[in-house]
Amino acid sequence: MEKTEEILCHIESPWAVKQLSDSQLELLCTEIRQKLIDTVSETGGHLASNLGTVELTVALHKSFDSPQDKIIWDVGHQAYTHKLLTGRNKDFSTLRTENGISGFVRPDESEHDSFYEGHAGTSVSRAAGVAAANALKGSKNYAVAVIGDGAFGNGMVYEALDHAGSTDNRIIVILNDNEMSISENVGAMARYLASVRAKPEYYRFKTGTEKALRRIPIVGRSLSNHLFRLKTAIKNIIYSSSFFEDLGFKYIGPIDGHDINRLCEAMDTAKLVNGPVLLHVNTVKGRGYDFAENSPEKFHGISKFDINTGEPKSSSGSFSSEFGKALCEFASKDKRICAITAAMALGTGLEKFSAEYPSRFFDVGIAEEHAVTFASGLSAGGMIPVFAVYSTFMQRCVDQLIHDGALQRIKSVIAVDRAGFVGVDGETHQGLFDVALLSSLPNTTVYSPATYEELRKAMYNAFYRDDNLVVIRYPRASAGYEETKCEDVEQFGNGETALVTYGREFFNVVEAYKTLSAKGIKTRIVKLHRIKPIPEKVFEMLSGCRNIFFFEEGMKSGGIGEKLGSMLLEKNYNCSYHVTAVNDEFVTHASADSLMKRYGLDADSIVKMIEEAAI
Repeated sequence: MEKTEEILCHIESPWAVKQLSDSQLELLCTEIRQKLIDTVSETGGHLASNLGTVELTVALHKSFDSPQDKIIWDVGHQAYTHKLLTGRNKDFSTLRTENGISGFVRPDESEHDSFYEGHAGTSVSRAAGVAAANALKGSKNYAVAVIGDGAFGNGMVYEALDHAGSTDNRIIVILNDNEMSISENVGAMARYLASVRAKPEYYRFKTGTEKALRRIPIVGRSLSNHLFRLKTAIKNIIYSSSFFEDLGFKYIGPIDGHDINRLCEAMDTAKLVNGPVLLHVNTVKGRGYDFAENSPEKFHGISKFDINTGEPKSSSGSFSSEFGKALCEFASKDKRICAITAAMALGTGLEKFSAEYPSRFFDVGIAEEHAVTFASGLSAGGMIPVFAVYSTFMQRCVDQLIHDGALQRIKSVIAVDRAGFVGVDGETHQGLFDVALLSSLPNTTVYSPATYEELRKAMYNAFYRDDNLVVIRYPRASAGYEETKCEDVEQFGNGETALVTYGREFFNVVEAYKTLSAKGIKTRIVKLHRIKPIPEKVFEMLSGCRNIFFFEEGMKSGGIGEKLGSMLLEKNYNCSYHVTAVNDEFVTHASADSLMKRYGLDADSIVKMIEEAAI
């Protein structure tokens, strides 16, 4: 049966959403859900979170005036419906494909996307800034932050709430609660109060009553204050919303996040409050697709899948899974080994460890900064902590890595997943900055294995050979199959032209090496396993080379290629030296293979470069 769009195909801007009747809004939500499932099954992406925010997003565009009112999405991975309603429906099939629309919000894609967003916990701070700017300009527009309960574990959120709550600015924080309950919904009275307090009439009556009381000479203000304190005390006994109100926010909710009428009513109510508001919305991740509802973590970020079975269309081994297996093996023999995740147990391969060693597994929520400092405490207590984190999220805890990691001179291990190009998630998720950030840290050892066996050797070294802070970085992909000795540095071949590299780029270099050899061009490969500190043996291996080419899947500025070049200059090497890496730009979304080619890191580009140099 052919699927058709009766409503969605006519939505080219949020203005069109405002013209729809209640029944049309319901139909629109149904069409959107089908569109999300159909598209993500072919492109991969974040499905469960987006299915959970369909009605919420429709209500946002029904109630607010984007882009004058700024809608700020925390992380941005749940904004697919927002894209569909803001002129990108016709291009939605290009989601997360090269030159197609991004899987996250980005201002260069639409005026309705307020900021580049890809990391959790930023929306309230941004909204507070927008609201402050509006106040300074005398604007009556709203700043609306949409943030999930998972991101509420991030400390930056509380810093922002504390600041924003001290102002009278028009900021509305929408807490999308799809798992844990922050305000317990206790009994019929609580549900009744939630319903009443979400109605515009309630706030109109409340505001009008307070104004009338304050006009009464002498006793009016005192009476109003006494009534406010009495009301607050009773409300706090019956309904635990005082946390947000103590921070200076008017609290509304919890609201059924799949009831558009109630959502719109609650949002209209929030707009009546002249100051900070927190609107608490309950939603269900994966809503409308059974497989996603039953396994929301699996469908949080998923590759292409079969709609009828919910199963991925392809699967293969990965560094993440191999890391998880190896960590369990080490932990079975050493009770000091502990694992830490920042709400990414499945993504970092720690689900098996969490099941087998629950007392030594710590999920700290989306709080990477805390994770690093927590690890230093575990280490000081005699444990060997291993914090597994994506490269892009490791960026969030640079100060902790310096102050609470390297400076402390105690054993901590950081397993950096998704290092290098991650491809279709784009600028906010590329793992290209960790090497440059780590290369200047004293008391720090960094490994970049190319194979699973090298990964295990790096883990062994981190646990039992190296001291202080040890970082092991590895890519999203599966490993190649070239045999290595798992040494800190290795050499292949004896040509006067050297190809130097590390990590999975090694396999592109090997392919180029074989092609060049077949063409009679002799080269040598110098492969780094430990990239910091650079092994002294490297300089023996490069002795006598006339041309040295360094290929690095990372940023050129501050990278290992630059570091090695500086060291060669200091040691008076007389050679031509060239670094191929990402030079001073953010990398947009495309497949990892395509990005390798774009930046001259694929085998064909390497061969061409060496051939031109040989002429």
